[in-house]
Amino acid sequence: MTSTFLLGAADSPGVDIVGGKGHGLLVCARLGLPVPPGFVIGTDAWQAWSGTRTDGTARPGARLPDEVSAAVAAGLAHVEAETGRTLGGDRPLVVSVRSGSAVSMPGMLSTVLDVGLTTDATAALAAETGDEQFAGDCRRRLREGWATVDRHGAPPDDASAQVEQAVAAVLDSWGAPRARTYRLLHGIPDDAGTAVVVQAMVFGNRDARSGSAVVQSRDPLTGAPGPVGDALVRHQGADVVDGTSAVRPVTDLAAVAPDAWADLRAALDVLERRYRDAVEVEVTVESGRLWLLQVRRATLSGRAAVRVAVDLVDEGLLDRGEAVRRVTAAHLRQARVPHLDPAHPHDVVTRGTPASPGVAAGRVALTSAAAVRLAVDGPVLLVRPETSPEDLPGFRAAVGVLTARGGASSHAAVVARSLGLPAVVGAADVEVDVACGVVRVGRRTVTEGDLLAADGSTGLVVAGTPRVVTGGADDALRRLLDWVDEATAEEPAEEDG
Repeated sequence: MTSTFLLGAADSPGVDIVGGKGHGLLVCARLGLPVPPGFVIGTDAWQAWSGTRTDGTARPGARLPDEVSAAVAAGLAHVEAETGRTLGGDRPLVVSVRSGSAVSMPGMLSTVLDVGLTTDATAALAAETGDEQFAGDCRRRLREGWATVDRHGAPPDDASAQVEQAVAAVLDSWGAPRARTYRLLHGIPDDAGTAVVVQAMVFGNRDARSGSAVVQSRDPLTGAPGPVGDALVRHQGADVVDGTSAVRPVTDLAAVAPDAWADLRAALDVLERRYRDAVEVEVTVESGRLWLLQVRRATLSGRAAVRVAVDLVDEGLLDRGEAVRRVTAAHLRQARVPHLDPAHPHDVVTRGTPASPGVAAGRVALTSAAAVRLAVDGPVLLVRPETSPEDLPGFRAAVGVLTARGGASSHAAVVARSLGLPAVVGAADVEVDVACGVVRVGRRTVTEGDLLAADGSTGLVVAGTPRVVTGGADDALRRLLDWVDEATAEEPAEEDG
């Protein structure tokens, strides 16, 4: 029997059953925070499905196992009752279908948004909102998103079939090559499977008081109190994370939806106290109203991890022993991260958004295949317009990443931080010409194979061999090391045998 968990119910399933995304949403709902109505299908659905599909590719008309199909139908009935909308009806229910593994796999599994928008449902949404352009934009997004998970073409013009096939696509994505490679790199078991989260859509592209954002409660590079993050007004959330759009600071939401901004700040405070840690949330603001779509512990640089641990002690959320245990040896090594020597006259090529600290110096590779090839002879810097999950082999081969588009919440930034690679993103004056094998920055041309260095702490990109210095211990690191010394001094000495 496939397990189904309604968002807002009192169930407390483990993250291995509902995945990280589902678990976070259940936490938010129990805390009374605004979460779109929906349900989570447990990882046992993947176990039922995995025996029927082996090639990692969803196909049109693919049938879900009866028990999974029944779980989807029951969950949809609940969402219809809660929203007063009907799948394929005159007041159409439109849903998102997203993956949810127990361990975060950023960008590796499938998501399908705007599901349920058949031809008739799109017309009904246009009539309901009085905005044909908005309805048409959502329908376009469905078709484009569908093409990324199902190479056989357009979604069926039946709302129930769309949902079933979207769920199948999400389950199938666990077996995709990029997902298998990511699990191999991170030691994630192949048989863990993914949960599926289905929720009523909330539309960041609805109107001028709408938008989407990825927000950290504290700066992921420095640990300074936030909120910080990337946002886009009148856009859906995929536009923020896919790296193709010029994102804006999350504070832009304060101007277009001040009430939602106040609710966001309050929600971050509640979540930090619940998790006793810095958190990252994905949010949508629809016509001035805030909705939370995901929460997780923030991925922090070494320097940030140290400061956050120390600050949480000062705020009474951790004791000193917990703070010391939370900071790993890797964090301590990263806390004194190398950066470009400001006293040296480097040949600055461009500047972007610092996204993952450290200095990466290597020969320019413009594709993942080139990065793998060039890395045989020494370090390479992967330079892309933006990255996608298909670039994972390039991440593995490179010592760092530079992108022309995207912000600190983009795919490139998130994956680089998870792998500990320096990254600079959103260098807007960079043009990557793969066909000609060059990078153009204004009148300057850099050829694939030339040496560049990217400083993920400052955003600077320089030509040639960089001069690098290592920062000293800041106040937070000194305090933490003092606590380590105190704890060591308090330990009883071993007696000679």
